[in-house]
Amino acid sequence: MQQNPHKPLLDAKLRRRGIYLLPNLFTTAALFAGFYSIVQAMNGRYEAAAVAIFIAMVMDGLDGRIARMTRTQSAFGAEYDSLSDMVSFGVAPALVIYVWALKNMGKLGWIAAFVYCASAALRLARFNTQLEVADRRYFQGLPSPAAAALIAGLIWVMHDYGIKGQDMRWLAWGVTLFAGLSMITNLHFYSGKDINLRRSVPFTVVLLIVLGFTLISLDPAQVLFAAFVLYGLSGYATWAWQRIRQRRASKAADAPFQE
Repeated sequence: MQQNPHKPLLDAKLRRRGIYLLPNLFTTAALFAGFYSIVQAMNGRYEAAAVAIFIAMVMDGLDGRIARMTRTQSAFGAEYDSLSDMVSFGVAPALVIYVWALKNMGKLGWIAAFVYCASAALRLARFNTQLEVADRRYFQGLPSPAAAALIAGLIWVMHDYGIKGQDMRWLAWGVTLFAGLSMITNLHFYSGKDINLRRSVPFTVVLLIVLGFTLISLDPAQVLFAAFVLYGLSGYATWAWQRIRQRRASKAADAPFQE
């Protein structure tokens, strides 16, 4: 049987097209999780809505890693990922928290939800325009997935304790504004992008990862919420520590002149 001389080229092109499809499938999964979260919130299933946001976070983290590992980054993938993030980490958390706790607060409720949604859009727009000049080790402003995790984690924890959103509306209002405004600050949050998965790591790092998974398995809602609360405060703590060091350095420099 005579073989087609162009078949190897066609097979290579199909494989290449399949690789490009792979990261976009994870982006689509993240988009679906965000949409699913909105639908479940409309149906009053707030725990499912919160969990869906965390699933969207996992999918969003995987699509970028896979694209970099397979060298399939593209302008289309970057734009698609940004639009997916806006739905999953901007619109979905704002609507879920509004339906869960803020809808009976009148203007204060929907204004807080809108501030969060608008801040997520501004955060993503700034991120996209500063890709070439930003320090990859840090995010400028709280990342939108982490902000969404604060809202989703709060809802998940309160649901586990049987507390209704109406009873926690002021706490939900404060967390929503904190998460939204933190996204548009100039504070630096560690990105973890300097971690190279292809390099060997100390054995203690592996133990810490195992310990982390063990803690999450014991109580996913509380552990994840606590972790993202600490991460959300880390940018403010870093800023405060830098200001303290600058003041100490300024006083040390002025000391000889005062003598």
